[in-house]
Amino acid sequence: MLCRPEVAAGFALAGIPVLEAASPAEAIDRFRRCLDDPSLGIILVEDRFHDQLPEDLRRRMARKPLPMVVPFPGPVWETRTGAAESYIVELLRQVIGYRVRLR
Repeated sequence: MLCRPEVAAGFALAGIPVLEAASPAEAIDRFRRCLDDPSLGIILVEDRFHDQLPEDLRRRMARKPLPMVVPFPGPVWETRTGAAESYIVELLRQVIGYRVRLR
């Protein structure tokens, strides 16, 4: 799991191995190392960091079956409108190759 220190404490208490990153640049560096680790099957990435991943890393993730990268929403105090829908649309775009419109 890759997330901010504020989020990491709760997951560490639950027994989940956590990599902390204080900034997007640090998260990208740690994420690159995770992609090269053959012992990892799933990497949970806080959405704030996942959204900042450069295009070369996204292409690299798409070409590899493992590790599977799963973004998760970090804590927010305001309501997110349309976040779930935009995530699904982006997944469909990656799978089928073009944008779809959900109604």
